[in-house]
Amino acid sequence: MENKSKFNSSIALLFRTHPELGALVGLVLIFVVFCFTATRFLSLESLAGIVTVASELGIVAAGITFLMITGEFDLSVGSTFGVSAMTLAITANAGIPLWIGFLLALAAAFFIGLINGIITVKYKIPSFITTLGTMMLWRGVLLAVTGGFAVRYWGTSSFLHGLNGHFLGEFRTSSIWFFIVIFLLDVILVRTPYGNSTYATGGNKEAARVLGISVDKVKITNFIICAMLAGLAGCIQFARFNSVDPLRGTGMELEAIAAVVVGGTLMSGGYGNLIGTLFGVLLMGMVRSGLIMSGAPAYWYQAFIGIILILAVITNTKLKGWAIK
Repeated sequence: MENKSKFNSSIALLFRTHPELGALVGLVLIFVVFCFTATRFLSLESLAGIVTVASELGIVAAGITFLMITGEFDLSVGSTFGVSAMTLAITANAGIPLWIGFLLALAAAFFIGLINGIITVKYKIPSFITTLGTMMLWRGVLLAVTGGFAVRYWGTSSFLHGLNGHFLGEFRTSSIWFFIVIFLLDVILVRTPYGNSTYATGGNKEAARVLGISVDKVKITNFIICAMLAGLAGCIQFARFNSVDPLRGTGMELEAIAAVVVGGTLMSGGYGNLIGTLFGVLLMGMVRSGLIMSGAPAYWYQAFIGIILILAVITNTKLKGWAIK
């Protein structure tokens, strides 16, 4: 029994030190399963589709990772995603240069994140409630502004191609932006004082305050980072379709949070990393594409992700308990 306890503690310590390992194991297992069950799963076209889906979701999930490590949530990222995409579409159709429309779209996302952060921090309202309210608010604004109709941009532009155009067969530049975001945020999180402040804020905010960390400032900043990355992802997806509807991004918040949790980030805060999120979103993209290629109905995707999410939470909880013992 003692040897078994030591073994469990060693495994838990390994996974606690490297939270991405759980998602990596799941990614490999699902990859092997779909290699045998899904036709053309190993083709370059299939891989490009997986990476494209994962990239747009992953940019949103990267921001959520930063925020969840501080112990907060943002349920409004789907609406922010839609607002930014719609801002770019409307400004483009108004004849405003695309790069200016892009900056305006990011500014709108910045404003949404700032509001979320201030309401949550200054008025001591749980971020779940704050962002649930802003999620519905901005979705309603989108529906009111567009009358429920989609907006399409008929022009072509090298700027849009740079955001999400083909660059290597079926692969898109969105994957480049995704990996750049993951790399930069991972460097900030792991190798800078601000990253230490983020972990400290989520781990124990009172102890962080004693150490001189401005907990409120860190949380507001991470709300802004989360919203702006959701806005960036919305613009990138608009560049792929050249159109956006007022319901764009609906449900994305839950899918992104699921990917982050699967990647090993604890919902209680203070623990997680961007590499785990990278594996988590690749797993989500693989499941989506693999189920379709296996001939499974589309609605099974939600059920499958729900199962993975529950297993991930149970696993993370058990590992945390073992590490404490």
